[in-house]
Amino acid sequence: MQRYTKTGGEIWDMEESQSPRMGSVILGVDGGAGNTVCVCIPAAMPFADPLPVLSRAVAGCSNHNSVGEDKARETLERVMAQALLKARRRRSNVCAVCLAVAGVNHPIDQQRMLDWLREIFPSHVKLFVENDAVAALASGTMGKLHGCVLIAGTGTIAYGFTRDGREARAAGAGPVLGDWGSAYGISAQALTAVVRAYDGRGPETALTNSILDFLGLASPDELIGWTYEDQSWARIADLLPVVVESAEAGDEVANKILHNSVGELASSVKAVVQRLELSGEDGKDHFPLVMVGKVLMANKRWDIGKEVIDCVTKTYPGAYPIHPKVEPAVGAALLAWNAVASELDGSPGTVA
Repeated sequence: MQRYTKTGGEIWDMEESQSPRMGSVILGVDGGAGNTVCVCIPAAMPFADPLPVLSRAVAGCSNHNSVGEDKARETLERVMAQALLKARRRRSNVCAVCLAVAGVNHPIDQQRMLDWLREIFPSHVKLFVENDAVAALASGTMGKLHGCVLIAGTGTIAYGFTRDGREARAAGAGPVLGDWGSAYGISAQALTAVVRAYDGRGPETALTNSILDFLGLASPDELIGWTYEDQSWARIADLLPVVVESAEAGDEVANKILHNSVGELASSVKAVVQRLELSGEDGKDHFPLVMVGKVLMANKRWDIGKEVIDCVTKTYPGAYPIHPKVEPAVGAALLAWNAVASELDGSPGTVA
């Protein structure tokens, strides 16, 4: 089952050179627009806190809409191989894989990825492919698919499940169709504000000097070349801290961008909650609202996550926020573990 990259390098050659340990394992992969993380957990694990993680590997972007399908697949395959190498396991030790990747938005996407995974792993391995938002939700609910998750990192999406398996999503269509509220969306609006101020179409803003200093540029004219020389979403999104710092310093333009972003993120959550009726007929039923992503982390004076929660709970007071203790890759592994647990030890396939 040796595999080769298009550049001629062997991905799985490590399997021939190591002395593997015994024991079945599960791989959980979280692939976003920023990076890709794979964790390896024991299949016959006790449910403990913290959860036992045998290994963890990190790679670059694996969103095929951003880097192309070939590059995305190579990144995913390499990160899985690296995680197994660190855990001293082979593909024959794997009993299940859950791949949760941004850009998987349709059953056709899922089937294409499943067919590709089947070429990599032995026939006994159970394979699961989900959008990365599903793993993020599972990271807050410890593998149970119920409630709503809001991801606001490089990109953004809101995704929800009912207890009977119905699902709905909002946003997550990428930067061209408006990932407003994401780090990319916030940063892109900041760049636009600087250009507008420079040519007289918009108000003056402290973002101009802050962004130029951060990038080491001398004039807003240079922003055009900087922006288009490499249109990586993550590269633009890296300007998020500059926007937040400018807002905290009192810049009106930066504050307006962040306030608008809060409204966009809250609207995404509300759309999912309404479509799935997660709050019940009276709007007061309790449901988990899992908050994931760097945009939602608290800053000195600007706490976008708290602002979003306050906005959502005014309409749906039963929403209770959860900030996961484990990363989404572990959530992906828990999804796979729940699905195969009954086959492993005869117990119900859920995490208590």
